[in-house]
Amino acid sequence: MIIIMDNHGQYVHRIWRTLRYLGVEAKIIPNTTPLEEIKSMNPKGIIFSGGPTLERTGNCEAILEHYEEFDVPILGICLGHQLIAKYFGGKVGRGEKGEYSLVEVEILEENDIFKGLPEKLKVWESHMDEVKELPEEFELLAKSEFCPVEAMKHKSLPIYGVQFHPEVAHTEKGSEIYRNFAKLCGEL
Repeated sequence: MIIIMDNHGQYVHRIWRTLRYLGVEAKIIPNTTPLEEIKSMNPKGIIFSGGPTLERTGNCEAILEHYEEFDVPILGICLGHQLIAKYFGGKVGRGEKGEYSLVEVEILEENDIFKGLPEKLKVWESHMDEVKELPEEFELLAKSEFCPVEAMKHKSLPIYGVQFHPEVAHTEKGSEIYRNFAKLCGEL
């Protein structure tokens, strides 16, 4: 099962639905769920959903602090991506635009979550906040003209982040990104 940490974003149920459509067991849980309870669920992967503010990400940071106890792939979406970057020493700040829109991203590294996808994708994303500077331990997987860090991966751990929303219908190949993540988790 893949656990989805609910960070109060508007697309949380779409993440769940996309995974269910792919045949992957998934469960949305409050981001305040205690770590022991999450561990007892024996997740094969964890997704940090999008949401309105880093101040409301509950125990997501604690999962990163205790990563070795979970030792499963993690995928951060939008706010989840920013949280991962900030935790590992990257910089997060205001985007140039403040609304949702379609953006063309350039895949620089096909690596794991982008396996089998074209070099350019149109994706749906919010430009309120974004990762301005990649954390030292991470490699850049994708960028756009609006955002320097559209996607990233930890150099030695299976921890990923994407600025955009693969679960939204406007994002090209979004379900393929979730399929690739589920494969990393051993769920497909």
